[in-house]
Amino acid sequence: MNAVTRRTIDVITAVHEPAAPYLADAYKSLVAQELPDGWDWHWIIQEDGKGDTVAPFVPDDPRVTFGQGRPGGPGVARMMAMAHAGGDYVKVLDADDQLTPGALARDLALLEADATLGWTTSRVLDLLPDGSTAGFDQDPADGPIERGAVFDHWKAHNFRAQVHPATLFVRRDLLLALGGWMALPASEDTGLLLALNVVSRGYFTREYGLLYRKWPGQATAQSTHTDEAEREARMAVVEARTQALVRFPCHIAAKSYHC
Repeated sequence: MNAVTRRTIDVITAVHEPAAPYLADAYKSLVAQELPDGWDWHWIIQEDGKGDTVAPFVPDDPRVTFGQGRPGGPGVARMMAMAHAGGDYVKVLDADDQLTPGALARDLALLEADATLGWTTSRVLDLLPDGSTAGFDQDPADGPIERGAVFDHWKAHNFRAQVHPATLFVRRDLLLALGGWMALPASEDTGLLLALNVVSRGYFTREYGLLYRKWPGQATAQSTHTDEAEREARMAVVEARTQALVRFPCHIAAKSYHC
């Protein structure tokens, strides 16, 4: 009797030492996910650096792969993690965040049902240090996101997208065709989101898909993240790349969810 072929969602997590203790909560949220028959998740954790302090926090689970490498930021770590990814889909899960119940199954169902969609995002709840949560009252409507909509909003609202790149669920081949996360010290995930938006349709789910932890050690809480000169340079590169893809979207690939 032939073994049943199982399909995989690769969950990609970049981690550095300060965030390592939060891996336990991320793992609990992943184990709690229920997927359709024939599907599994594969959690790929890539340390941004090499040392002995992160590994002890990595769960002992055959579905978990742990890698290390020279430091280069979260985008580089995620791209190195992709060396171990072989599934049809990629889900982003930052080391200090948690998936909500049912998030993976919802994302999967959307892309499995509609070949014209390349990616999904969902609503986010901020997870505050005292354990309480806070929502965002300006999320878009539930439904498809047409090409260019996120990019247009980002340009019109001081380089802030209306959907959160930390909730991204994407077709693996599309992510790779676009070169993955940008080689930037920050905003690398926004750069990928905008690139995806101008070459393929997406979908926004108004059900909460992520608990986004707010804590003093997170990268976006550091002064370097808001340095105006660096931010201006980052935004210029992100916009230039996205504009180039607007001009040449059909050169990316010929599948139905492009062009």
